[in-house]
Amino acid sequence: MKLRCLVIDDEPLAVELMEGYVRKTPFLELAGSFESGTAAFAALREDPVDLLFCDIQMPGLNGMELSRMLPEETRVIFTTAFSRYAVEGFRVRALDYLLKPISYNDFLAAAKKALAWFELKRRADRTPEEAPRKAEPERQSLFVKTEYRLQRIDLDRIRYIEGLKDYVKIHVEGEPHPILSLLSLKTLEEQLPSDRFIRVHRSYIVQPSKIRTIERNRIVFGSERIPISENCRQAFYDFLSRHSLFPGSLSDKE
Repeated sequence: MKLRCLVIDDEPLAVELMEGYVRKTPFLELAGSFESGTAAFAALREDPVDLLFCDIQMPGLNGMELSRMLPEETRVIFTTAFSRYAVEGFRVRALDYLLKPISYNDFLAAAKKALAWFELKRRADRTPEEAPRKAEPERQSLFVKTEYRLQRIDLDRIRYIEGLKDYVKIHVEGEPHPILSLLSLKTLEEQLPSDRFIRVHRSYIVQPSKIRTIERNRIVFGSERIPISENCRQAFYDFLSRHSLFPGSLSDKE
C-alpha cells in the first residue's frame, strides 16, 4: 500500500527536506508541495491525497484551519517549530505531531503510524465480498448414488475408479466388490481433489498414494493392471516425480 502525500510549508528549506524524506520512504508517494494552505486546499479539491505533512504557522490559511476543512479520508501529520500547538493538533485528529528540526527517524516513525492507520481503515471498510475468505476444509469424503441409496465413500479408501459407458466402478479398500454408480467418469473427476487423484487413461482415475507397483506403464493393483495411456503418461509421471525420491525423470522408467 502506498500513501499519496502533500508537503505544505511556507519555508522552502523545510519543503525541500520533507520532500526528500517522502521520496526516501518506500510506502509514500509525493503528489506535490505547496508554500501556503490556500494553494494546497485549492489543489486538494481537484486531486485529493491520503496524507499531508503540514506546517501550522503559515500566512493566509494556516495548518490548523486547513485541517478542519479536509475530508475524513485525508489525514494530517503536523510539522512545526512550536510545541504549544500539540494539544490543538490532536483535537483536529492529527495522526502525529513532529517538532522541528525533524530527523528522518522521527519522520519515519510518524509515517509508519499513518500507514498503520490507513491499513486498519481499509480492512474495516471492506465489504463482505472483499474480505478474505476462510479456506474451505479439504473434502474427505463424497456421496454417490448406488442402486436406491446414497453411499458415503472416504476418499482415503479409494484405490482407483473405472469409467464404463453409463456408470463408474469405484474400487475401494476393504470392499469385496467395486461400488457402482450411475454417473460419468468426468462428473466424478470434477468432484475429486486434483492433488490426490489423477486420470491415467480415458477410462481410469487413480489415487497415486495407493500405488505400490508400476510395470511397463501399467499400474498394478493386485491382479488388476491399469494401463497408463500415452496421452496421460507425461502428466502422470510428472505427478509422481513431484512426490517421489526417485532421481531423474520417472517417465523414462519401464
